[in-house]
Amino acid sequence: MILDTNALSAFAEGNQSVREFIAAASGPCLPVIVIGEYRFGLLASRERERRLQWLGDLARHWAILQISAETAAAYAEIRGQLKQRATPIPSNDAWIAALAVQHQLPILSNDRHFDAVASVQRLNWF
Repeated sequence: MILDTNALSAFAEGNQSVREFIAAASGPCLPVIVIGEYRFGLLASRERERRLQWLGDLARHWAILQISAETAAAYAEIRGQLKQRATPIPSNDAWIAALAVQHQLPILSNDRHFDAVASVQRLNWF
């Protein structure tokens, strides 16, 4: 299972439903895009140092999904399909969806726009 940024944030805040999804998953995965988005969100946080340390600890135990040429091919396919249907999604989320397609993993997210990507399964904790 891949965590989207909102799922990672909910996990950091102690959301019980997200914690249950993660506990049931076989090795949760973090895309590098999610790590970047989360770190960006921490720039103005009073808990920045503590959260950065927490994120570093998490990254040592969870799989980090990197962008590759295979990811780029999936990204282009997804963006093309979404453009054809006039259902664009944010670019970072298209990269996350591409990683999900590449690794054949569902995405834990509340962002409904992932549902527009036919080849991606979105898990919602609400």
